[in-house]
This record gives sequence, C-alpha cells and structure tokens, in this order.
Amino acid sequence: MRLTFLGCGDAFGSGGRFNTCFHLERAAGGNVLIDCGASSMVAIRKAGVDPNGIAAILVTHLHGDHFGGLPFFILDAQLVSRRTAPLVIAGPPGLGERLTALMEAMFAGSSKVERRFAVEIRELALHERAAVAGLHVTPYGMKHPSGAPSYALRVEAEGKVVTYTGDTEWTPELEPAGRDADLFICEAYFHDRATRFHLDYATVTKHLPAIAPKRTILTHMSPEMLARAPTLPVEAAHDGLTVEF
Repeated sequence: MRLTFLGCGDAFGSGGRFNTCFHLERAAGGNVLIDCGASSMVAIRKAGVDPNGIAAILVTHLHGDHFGGLPFFILDAQLVSRRTAPLVIAGPPGLGERLTALMEAMFAGSSKVERRFAVEIRELALHERAAVAGLHVTPYGMKHPSGAPSYALRVEAEGKVVTYTGDTEWTPELEPAGRDADLFICEAYFHDRATRFHLDYATVTKHLPAIAPKRTILTHMSPEMLARAPTLPVEAAHDGLTVEF
C-alpha cells in the first residue's frame, strides 16, 4: 500500500502545512482518505489526486482540522467532479448529525440537495472491527474532547496495518491500537512539554517499545516541534511525503 500525507499540519497551519488528510492507495483500488481537514480539497488538488478514486473517508474526530473539509469534498463531488459512485464516510458516533450541521452552517441547503451519488454515513462503535469499503477499521478511544468520541483508527488492508492516533494525550488504548502496525502515524505536538489532550515527543518515544510498530512517522507538530524535526531520530511527516509499506 501507499500512503501520502496530503496534509499533516495542526489546526493553525503551522509551517504552512495543510490540515490533516492522508491518502491511502490500495493495489485493488478503492482508495481512502484518513481525515479530511478544512484545507483538504486544496491539498487534494495540489497533489493531483482524483477525488472520484476515493471510495471512503475515515474520520478520527469531529474537529474542523480533521473533518471540516467534508462539505467541500461532497460539494465538489456533486458540482465539479460529477461523481456517480457511492461515498462512505465513517467515524465516531455523532458524525452524521455534526456533518449535516456543518454543511448547513457553511452552505445553507446543501445537506438537502439531491445528489447523483449516495453518501453512506457509518458511525463506528468503539473496539468493533468494521468492514468499510473493502478494508477493516477498528476504533480505539482517545482523550481529546471534540463534542463526540475521539478515536485512533487501526486500518487493515492487503495484509498490512496502518494506525493513526488522531489527537490525544497519552492513553493505554494507544498500545493495542498501534501494536505491530506496519505504519504508526503518531501525533507529537510538543517535544517534551506534557499537556492535556495532545501527545508530546518524549511521551511517544517512552511508549514506542511497548507498541512495537515497524515504522513510526510523527505528525500534527507545533512550530517548536517543526524546528526540531530535522534532528529527531524518528521520522517526521511533511506535506507530500509518500511512503510504501
């Protein structure tokens, strides 16, 4: 599989980076996005990704820098890309209601317009391994208030596993979520300053031996972490980075 970091920034565009949006490509087709932050359609266009090749969008939590791009994606599919294939959007409980409210707040009436394609909202249950668009997704509970449950997502396809922590402070749930993953994408907002609701690099590295992923890439970094990234022994993401695993 191939994963491209279309956006790996925080909520504030630190370092000129796009909001979180990862593009996961599979040999069998039916590609997926993991998160779709507010700037994601710009990142998709810049990278030359075909939106109609995306079968599903997986959402970790309901903050704008992680799901705020969904109205733009849906409207682009309707008005620009002329999508006809169904689209699955899967995430935590409350996703459907919040997405409708967001679409109405941004583009009044847009949630009620008849479309050429079906949008299926899947609200994923904690720890339940669910089949979504030809892959399997297991959510784990994170510590990050977003008005709904916040998840880390363990995604399995083609014999490989990619786990994304989403945003969270340390929780033991991260160990089973990421254990032995082929690719572990982990938030590291600060270097060694512990804070509520976000991970720091020192905490991440302390727990990595227990998680034992095959490859770790840091994301969602503050300006402080971006300045340190070139000297760190753990890989750090940048917009446009593509990895195969």
